[in-house]
Amino acid sequence: MKSLKFTKIAVLSLLTAVSFTSCSNDDDSVDMNNQNNSSVKVYASNNSDGNITIYDVTNSSSVTSKTLITTSLAADGVYYDSTNDFLLQASRTDLGLEGFNNTKDLVSGSVLSIDIDGPNDMQSPREVAVNGNLIVVADNADVDGISATPDGRLYIYSKNGNSITLRNTIITDFKVWGITFKGNDLYAVVDATNEIAVFTNFLSNTTNTTLSATKRIAIEGLVRTHGITYDSASDVMVLTDIGAASNSQDDGGFHFIENFTAKFNGVSNGGTLAASQQIRVAGSSTLLGNPVDVAYDATSQTVYIAEAGNGGGRILAFNNFASGGNISPIINTTLAAASSVYLSK
Repeated sequence: MKSLKFTKIAVLSLLTAVSFTSCSNDDDSVDMNNQNNSSVKVYASNNSDGNITIYDVTNSSSVTSKTLITTSLAADGVYYDSTNDFLLQASRTDLGLEGFNNTKDLVSGSVLSIDIDGPNDMQSPREVAVNGNLIVVADNADVDGISATPDGRLYIYSKNGNSITLRNTIITDFKVWGITFKGNDLYAVVDATNEIAVFTNFLSNTTNTTLSATKRIAIEGLVRTHGITYDSASDVMVLTDIGAASNSQDDGGFHFIENFTAKFNGVSNGGTLAASQQIRVAGSSTLLGNPVDVAYDATSQTVYIAEAGNGGGRILAFNNFASGGNISPIINTTLAAASSVYLSK
């Protein structure tokens, strides 16, 4: 695998040496990314080449992008701390976290060197959620190897300066994928179901242990959720629905839930949040087939989607969806095997 990575870097370095060209807070976890910058950017990772693409979506009618070259061949969860100009993604090649400093002013085609290399101790890293100096990664590998007993892992890492170390590991009694913080509570999708779960005061669990969720509820009208994000200022939760695993092209959607806290609290453990309390966007015009991750900008009321399946992969954006239904995206750009999105303002 390492030799393949070196080949990738050698080829791309040659290409970028010939021609450097540039194409013309979603997660409530962040306490380091609250600057009132004029620009709005979406960071995206993928499972096609492992590079990081940054979209300037300040003007949705004139989106520009640049791609930074990494040593990974595939990657998932991505995160950016604008205060410290620190970029992070979960590598599915090295099975660990890779951090990059001082990326803000790099041009498209720049080859990144890993400045902060976490331990390579995961099996199948997916989404990343950050709270202070703690980084949580959802790993969807089957822990006990028995498909009849769903389980997963949540890896908790500590970042101190240019060092990332594993603090502890939590084994869950359901398969995991997307995760997001709401204050100190961690919300997680219950993969292969239409459920979400919450672990209250999640980071107070400081030892390796097996942990059941504080509460699990089903989302009516949703088939199989993957992406999840929460915005504290607007109290909005957004979930993606990948539909049937056998259909990656046109049966996906997303659910937009306003006044989330009251609605979630109003459903008993094991209960169902009614479809009437949500907005669902789905249908052939949406281009949603396998939407695996989501970010939300409350200011512009725009939902950004990492679509892994339709057309081979896309980054999509939607607004004016108050009535839900089969609507077209306002942004539609190709990104092969898109896997994760993160909003930075």
